[in-house]
Amino acid sequence: MFDADIGIIGIGTMGSMAMWQLAKSGASIIGFEQFGTGHDRSAAGGETRIFRTAYPSGLEYIPLLKEAKNLWLQLEFETGNDLYTQTDGLAIGDQNSISLTNMIESIHTFQLDHEILSFDDAKKRFPQHKLLPNQIAILDKHAGFLRPQYAIVSAVQRAEELGAMVYRQTRVEEINSDKNGVCVKANGREYKFGQVLITTGPWASTLLPYFNKLIEVRRLINTWFVPKDLQLFSPDTFPVFQREGNHVYYYGIPSVDGATVKISRSTTTNDRMIDPDSLNRTIELEELASIKQLVQDHLPDLYPDPVRVSAYMEGYTPDHHAIVGRLPDDSNIMVACGFSGHGFKMAPAIGKLAADILLKNASTYSIDHLSPNRFIAVN
Repeated sequence: MFDADIGIIGIGTMGSMAMWQLAKSGASIIGFEQFGTGHDRSAAGGETRIFRTAYPSGLEYIPLLKEAKNLWLQLEFETGNDLYTQTDGLAIGDQNSISLTNMIESIHTFQLDHEILSFDDAKKRFPQHKLLPNQIAILDKHAGFLRPQYAIVSAVQRAEELGAMVYRQTRVEEINSDKNGVCVKANGREYKFGQVLITTGPWASTLLPYFNKLIEVRRLINTWFVPKDLQLFSPDTFPVFQREGNHVYYYGIPSVDGATVKISRSTTTNDRMIDPDSLNRTIELEELASIKQLVQDHLPDLYPDPVRVSAYMEGYTPDHHAIVGRLPDDSNIMVACGFSGHGFKMAPAIGKLAADILLKNASTYSIDHLSPNRFIAVN
């Protein structure tokens, strides 16, 4: 006899959204979270995340992103919580760069609402950014920012209202699967499920050694800066943005708290961590030098010393595409992890996709590029 139809291990970014969708379907669900709901130890920390539809990482993501936006609005409606703020979104870079070329292709293929701004147009409309002469900007009219931790808490709360159960401060110690189902041992107690979904982010390899070679855990530093003129950086005047050039990628979000602006650099292989349980949350001064220089060079209306910093984690795969699907050698276990720094925006769509696979063994979206099977040859 099962304790529930489906067990979910890790109730963070993807686990919370899958739990919400599964609970809406009427399935019985038990979720396990080793910390508290909406904790800040992993990739969902940092108060805000960018949402956008014009996308550089592949045309196959655009239908997921369009679905995700509808689901973000649906979650807001069901919970009454303010989770998404539309601001438009800028992508700044060399007009011949691969990223901007891919974004323009996605815009034309899916007829996304946008503007392409020349150097002079961008300089006039968004003077907060100091552009280089060879740079342009793409304005995505369906971009904005999300409140990730609030969103996770909201999705879990809604799932519990629909009948799901969550065991917080409960660490899963062992998973054993056979033809009769999946046994999960957590905090010394055993639970039996028909299927299990693993959404543990950086901790995936602690439960599935198979993922040791597939997911590289990276430490991510977020920084906040004070504007010289706050009105220049309000959500009404300063869209979310991403910018790349000279092998540097960073992004920014307008002032959400009425005092600071979030500007953060993306991770590299130099940020690799060995153990997700040993996250160093102390940030040394020398670690801030590169982001301070970017702010000084490109955003002169911000004071270049960050007033707040924090460290989190992300999980990266070798091809920077997530792993979503049933395990190749065990159809009772499904995974959704390794989102490589670009998962939160599409989280509710991934949650719905996971629910469809678990309940119907089918999906309305093509996700071959996310299949665990693509890595079999690596191992």
